[in-house]
Amino acid sequence: MHETGMATTTSQSDSTPPQTAQSSTAPQTRSAANIAWSRFFRSKTAVVGLILVCCLLLTALFADHLAPYSPYFVDAEASLSPPNRSHPLGTDLLGRDMLSRIVHGSRISLLVGFVSIFLALLVGVPLGLMAGFFGGKFDLIAMRFMDVILAFPFYLQAIVIMVILGPSTTNAIIALGIERIPTFARLVRGSVLSIRELPYIEATEALSYRSGRILFRHILPNCMAPIIVAGTFSTATAIIVEATLSFLGLGTQPPTASWGWDLKQNLTFLELNPWITLFPGLSILLTVLGFNLLGDGLRDALDPRLKQ
Repeated sequence: MHETGMATTTSQSDSTPPQTAQSSTAPQTRSAANIAWSRFFRSKTAVVGLILVCCLLLTALFADHLAPYSPYFVDAEASLSPPNRSHPLGTDLLGRDMLSRIVHGSRISLLVGFVSIFLALLVGVPLGLMAGFFGGKFDLIAMRFMDVILAFPFYLQAIVIMVILGPSTTNAIIALGIERIPTFARLVRGSVLSIRELPYIEATEALSYRSGRILFRHILPNCMAPIIVAGTFSTATAIIVEATLSFLGLGTQPPTASWGWDLKQNLTFLELNPWITLFPGLSILLTVLGFNLLGDGLRDALDPRLKQ
């Protein structure tokens, strides 16, 4: 009886399927994009920058609905009014509502910032790609020309171009776009010089792929991280330079709402009515701060080595 029970127990244990240490769900590999986003949102300053930029974008998009008055509406009786219920940020010398002008001024700042950087990318990126990939005389001539542009102070070049073309928002976009071309051309060229030595690029050349396919399908995607970061920082630079040009009377012209122009025309009343210069200046500060914080966060997320 005892031996029979032992045999039964043994047969039952032998028939039990062995336990496997392997989990039923295999861990999923995280993509590079998910890792980058995770790094980005772990940075509090990057999130603050993203919030500031998003607020600016929403303000510019819905300016007509957010502004309590037209930026051109003149109320002589409310001239130089301090902040009150009717005019939360006060009024300027002509009685125009400062909140409305600041809200509409965000459109000019973003227009100049984004379009000028787009023009610079449109010229600078292909120029840098070809200079780095083909080398030779083209590289030598193109980069020496970029060096000539960079040899002059940035603001001086912008002022000279504006004097030649004339003061306007469109000409400010052209001037800032020209000034940013060398930045992207040199950046992309440096990236191409390091990428083209990689084995897979040498393999594409051995397979006789067309140069255009190699450049735009295999090299350009690997240059996107530094381009995105540089583009973010350059947008902040373009916005502050546009405000400077408008302050000097060379950028956006009145009566169009512009933060730089509002600073200039109200500077005379700074001591008695500080709010009319405080709020346009604060708008420029927060905008540039937002793009710079966003650029720092993107840099650390896309390529942590650049943080060093």
